[in-house]
This record gives sequence, structure tokens and C-alpha cells, in this order.
Amino acid sequence: MTTPFAGPLKPVWDLESIFPGGSSSPELQAYLKQLEQDIANYHSQVAELAVPTTLEDTRALDGLLENIQDVDARLFEVFSFIGCLTAQDQHDKKAVQLNAKATSLQASFENVLTLFWNVLSLTGDEVWEAWMKREEIAPVSFALSEKRSLAREKLAPELETLVSDLSVDGYHGWGQHYDTIVTNVTVPFEDADGNVELLSVGQAANKLDSPDRSVRERAFASWEEAWSKSADFCADTLNRLAGFRLKLYERRGWDNILKEPLALNRMSDQTLTAMWKVIEDSKPTFVAYLERKAKLMGLDKLSWNDVDAPLGQVSGKVTYEQGALDIVEQFRKFSPKLADFAVQAFDKRWIEAEDRPGKRPGGFCTSLPKSKQTRIFMTFGGTVSNVYTLAHELGHAYHQSVMEDLPFLNQNYAMNVAETASTFAEMILADAFVKGAATKEEQIVLLADKIQNSVSFYMNIHARFLFETRFYAKRKEGVLEAKELSELMEEAQREAYHNVLDSYHPHFWASKLHFYITDVPFYNFPYTFGYMFSTGIYAMAMREGEGFAAKYDALLQDTGRMTVEELALKHLGVDLTQPDFWQDAMAINIADVEAFLELTK
Repeated sequence: MTTPFAGPLKPVWDLESIFPGGSSSPELQAYLKQLEQDIANYHSQVAELAVPTTLEDTRALDGLLENIQDVDARLFEVFSFIGCLTAQDQHDKKAVQLNAKATSLQASFENVLTLFWNVLSLTGDEVWEAWMKREEIAPVSFALSEKRSLAREKLAPELETLVSDLSVDGYHGWGQHYDTIVTNVTVPFEDADGNVELLSVGQAANKLDSPDRSVRERAFASWEEAWSKSADFCADTLNRLAGFRLKLYERRGWDNILKEPLALNRMSDQTLTAMWKVIEDSKPTFVAYLERKAKLMGLDKLSWNDVDAPLGQVSGKVTYEQGALDIVEQFRKFSPKLADFAVQAFDKRWIEAEDRPGKRPGGFCTSLPKSKQTRIFMTFGGTVSNVYTLAHELGHAYHQSVMEDLPFLNQNYAMNVAETASTFAEMILADAFVKGAATKEEQIVLLADKIQNSVSFYMNIHARFLFETRFYAKRKEGVLEAKELSELMEEAQREAYHNVLDSYHPHFWASKLHFYITDVPFYNFPYTFGYMFSTGIYAMAMREGEGFAAKYDALLQDTGRMTVEELALKHLGVDLTQPDFWQDAMAINIADVEAFLELTK
């Protein structure tokens, strides 16, 4: 069998080429020290900046703007590397210390940015407009205008600086405390022979996807119990994070809890409302799917641990190398450039996929902008779902690669469009697998796996959104106990799933990292946006054929320099504030369900 790879694939990533020595790297220490010096130097320069009153005055800001972008990229590089260290080994205490150091540097840099953005906010409109039209500045004018507008809505610079300083051991400290909690959670799992093994949360999460229902039931019972034991610690953490955020919003005069999440995702409330409305109206179709799935499994109703369960095996266990071959083959049918990028990621060992203890749960892709590389983290257990996850993360990595030569300000694309490239890549693979099924039974299994994404984004993510929205409303009145959080979580799940299940996951709020990430408020609806947006794009790609790949790359390149509404209008000719685009995207997902119901009737 011919292979596109340079040699045998290893499922362990290479971090040595970034900073040799891991958390003990002398090069990393020197890098951090230089960053600290540069940040202090730029702070002195920004503190002495005068507000420009003429176009000529703005030239004094140009060099500093370049330096700020450079520091921002270097900080991103450091956080990405340290994030890789803490993910690959949750017991790496030196990496935790490094993260604290980097967070401190980030806070210092935020103070520099606060002062710099304040200068922009005080610049008169006439001078500003002339500055934005200058040849050197025009390429980053969107990002600068965005920063200027946000600065005008924040507190005075000295207060925002104080907030940033206090956040290191306060707000961000609580987020890091959650990581410590997770490190100490172990999930006992009893196998069929009665042997008990202590699993990390990452290993236990893989058991929840087992095709064997008895395995899932035992794993889920232990999973719930393990998180219930840590629930009080998680509740303290979540309450403090929310309390900090709410108080800061109050001081800034922001009364809408979604103001910051929407601004960070560069989308309007009208777009979010239109998207959720189409989803809610379409829920009965997915309820029908879950009811049919229950019957196929010989159940009256699905339990929570059955929702993501495969309906059967396709072809046994998938090896890491076979998954990689499948991904490259299908990517090439859409875009040779995308396929070549994936080959590079595998060959250069940018991917950590080994199934071993000590790793954190979940998967991610992180970029190293100074090295112009990415790193992908996951635990490959040999399932088709793992192959989809790998394709998903490679989509993220490709997105970054097409932007790596842009000014760093323009590489700051929001989470919702970040999820577009990833889910698009996953869709390429899922669609190909379904169409290439060898038998009707295999087609049913693969189609169910594909539909499962829709259920996740339209029901599971919706439950998270409902929970978080209601949690913040209640948190304004006071601290919530773990029991109240579990009740709120189950209520949201019942509503999002239209009560189609016979059991739910009350401690989901404790087990899901996304609720505790301090840099991204409301780490939920952007996933759904990305999924639906990419579905709509995928439909266009299928209609337009071969020439669409170039259009797709152009769209990805613009994701950091316009709102999502502007992006969709420019590249797709659609209005996201209206239901039409969302209904067209939903029609594809509904067609999958209808095909499944027909095959299984």
C-alpha cells in the first residue's frame, strides 16, 4: 500500500523542536526573561505616549504597534507550549509554575495594551480616520477600530490595569485551581472480571464511548460519583469565576451577560437569536432520531450514556495510521493544499494522540505563531469517532496555516469562526465514510455517527448555553451550592433534549472544562455557530465543486478582520441575521436524519 507519509507515524508529538527540555527548558526560561524585559520596556514607552492630534503624530505609534504585535505573538507561543506540557502530563508541577509565570507576564502585557488602547480611544475621529487610511495601517484598521471601540466601553486605564493585576491570583487563579481539581480526580473502573483500575478523566471519558452498554453504564456511574466527590470544590471555583465576571461587568456598566461573548465572537444578538430559533424549531426531527436509536438498541428510552454510543462496529478498531490515511485521502478530494498540510502535520509529529495515563481529557489544537507551527492534542482510542476528532483538530490547524503570514492582529479570529474550519474538515470525512459504506448496516452506523454531531451541537451545546445563561442570572443573587448547580444543569439538559432521555448528567457542570476557561466566556454557542456555518459552507462547496477550495481559503483568511455578518455577506452572499441561511444549513442535517429513519424503519 502506498503511503503519503515519510515513514511510520508516531502518535506522540514533538515539543523539543520548540523549546528543548520541556518544563525544565533553559531556552524557555530565557525566552520568558526576554519577554519580561520587552514588556517592561514597552510599558515605559506607552506610558509616555501623547494622544495624536495630527496625522503626522500617528507615525510615532507605528513602531510601537509592530512591537506590541510581536510580544503578543511570543506570549501566544509561550502559552501554547506550556498548555501542551500541562495537557500531556497533568502531574508536571514545573509546567504549572510556568503557567503562573506566563499568566503574570500576560497581566503585565495587558496593562501595556490598556494604556495603548486608551490612547487610541482618545484620538479624535478626524485624525483616526486619516490614520486608518494610511497604507501601513489600513490592513489592520478593522482590529484597531475594534480595540478603540472596546476601550471606550471599559473603565479608566488605571482601573483596568488594577483589574488585570488582581486577576492573576484571583480570576485566572481560580481557573488554574480547576485544573488542579481535575488532576486529582480519578475514576475507578471495574472490568467484566471484577478487576478495578483507577483511570484518569481522559481515559474514563473514552470508556463512555464504548460500544458495550455495560461498560458505558459502569463507567458513567463511576464518572458521576467521582465528580460528585469534587463537586463542592468545583462549585466554589465556578461561583468565584462568575462572581468576578459579573462584578467587573457591573463596574463597566454592562448589564447584558452576553455582551462580551458576542463582542468577542464578532456577532450580533440578532444572528444568535436567528440561529437558535431555527434549531429549536427543528428539534422534533432529532427527537425522532433519538427515539429510533433507542428502539434499535432495544430500549424504551436512551440514557445519557447512550446518546453518543455507536450503534455498532464498522470495521473493528481503527489504527492511528489508518485514520491518518483516511483523513489525507478525503481531504485531497476537496483540496490538495489541505491534504498536503495534513501530511506535514503527521510527518513532523505535530500531533499527540497516544492513549496513556496522566493526560488531560478532551482534545485541542493550539498554534505557535512565531514558529509557524501548530500542535494537536487528543487521545486516540481506535474508534471512528477518534478519526473524526483528529480531522476536526486538523481543520483548526489548517485555518491557522492560511493566516500565518498576516499581521498578528489579523490572526485573532474568534472562536465561532475558529470552529468553522474544524467542523468543515470533520464533515468532509463523515460524508465520505457514509457514502463509502460497504453495507446497509455499515451505512446506518456511520450515518448515526454523523447525525450525532448534530445532536451534540443542537442539544448538548444548547443545554450548556441554557445552563450558563440561567446560572449567571441566579449568581447575581448569590452563591449557588453544588446541589443547585446540578439541578440547574439537569433542567437545562431536559429542556434541550425535549425530555427524550430517561436519565441525565447532573454533574456535567463540574466535569466540563469549558465552564472554567477564563479567557473565553460562554464557551458554548460559538461551537454551534461554527457547526451550522460550516454546514452551510459545505453545501455551497458541494454545489460549486472544484473551484470552491480557493474561495474557502479566502474566507478563512478574512475571519480575523471582519464581523461574521460581513464575512458571510462578502464570501457567501448571505445575511446571517435572517433565518434563510440557517434553514438551508439545517436542511442538510435533517436530510441525514430522514435517510437514517428510512434505512431503519
